[in-house]
Amino acid sequence: MITLETLKEYGANTDEALARCMNNADFYVMLVGKSLNDANFDKLKEAIAAKNLDEAFSAAHALKGVVTNLSLTPLAEPIIEITEALRAGEDRDYSGLLNTMDEQLAKLKALA
Repeated sequence: MITLETLKEYGANTDEALARCMNNADFYVMLVGKSLNDANFDKLKEAIAAKNLDEAFSAAHALKGVVTNLSLTPLAEPIIEITEALRAGEDRDYSGLLNTMDEQLAKLKALA
């Protein structure tokens, strides 16, 4: 079950996120739960595989907004790096960053 404590153990900056959520812990935890199934995770991987960097950037940028607003730092780090590389139009191997993203997402899902 996702709680403030498990999110803190994961590495989320819950104090920062709670401030964005009007200090409503239930609301914050609910938002984290909803973010775990964001379609942009799959869209990002599919767009990168198809070498559609514009679509990949759009998905990465959307994810960056979600995970940074929720202060999910371990998940945000690879997504931020992907977003900025795509913003610069870098056609490169993103597999390592995508693997890190998937690992961090799996860790969060395991809390649910």
